[in-house]
Amino acid sequence: MPESRVPRRRRFLVCEPRHFAVQYAINPWMHPERPVDVPRAQAQWKALVDAYRAHGHTVETVEPLPALPDMVFAANSAVVVGGRVFGSLFLAPERRPESLPYDTWFKSAGFDVYRPESVCEGEGDFVPAGRWLLAGAGFRTTREAHREAQEYLGVPVIGLTLVDPYFYHLDTALFVLDDGADGGDGNIAYYPQAFSPGSREVLARLYPDAVIATREDAMAFGLNSVSDGRHVFVSPGAEALTAQLADLGYLPVPVDLSEFHKAGGGIKCCTQEIR
Repeated sequence: MPESRVPRRRRFLVCEPRHFAVQYAINPWMHPERPVDVPRAQAQWKALVDAYRAHGHTVETVEPLPALPDMVFAANSAVVVGGRVFGSLFLAPERRPESLPYDTWFKSAGFDVYRPESVCEGEGDFVPAGRWLLAGAGFRTTREAHREAQEYLGVPVIGLTLVDPYFYHLDTALFVLDDGADGGDGNIAYYPQAFSPGSREVLARLYPDAVIATREDAMAFGLNSVSDGRHVFVSPGAEALTAQLADLGYLPVPVDLSEFHKAGGGIKCCTQEIR
């Protein structure tokens, strides 16, 4: 019920899109011949940061580097659970150098950083969900990385197989609405057809009351959203999903990151949560 939705203050790490560009193609969204409007991207990114802060969340920044146009997608840099940082090892050679500046930031902030041996892309494919860690595989992060993460983080990993290249990271097909901080199992929103049949069964068993998104909402990056348990920072293009969330007592906060869609990213891609 609406009155039961209680926000939790979050700590986010972001990276300014000062050097954002689409210079190569590593997913179906990326077309280097389509120019990026960098001033517009910077304005959209600032609006996201302002929205987080206006809702009581802490936002910290890492300095962008000119040779790393995708460094703005901070979520891919690591997954942080209980103060433990499980770093990244990108599949694409173009993105592999992003790991170092993020590792440096975390270490300077007092965290120990685990460097994985297997390909993994941070919160792109690892979604902390209360008692367990939902983990995507199929396009980027490997099953071996799932095992590494479980050993290092000490959290049960639920492996899920992604099958649609437009939803190449788990965080483009699913997000956590409520992480069960009150002792429950929490809840999610997701697009079932992004997953293999077995993975759909797993999600249906774990989350019988999940919010089911349409392909239209998923293609509008509606599932690349961030929820604090009450407010949902969501793409304004995901109209049906936004209506569902409002009916369930969540407060949608539309933030347009359409310039980042050109690289296959959105709100969550630009947001690393430090837990």
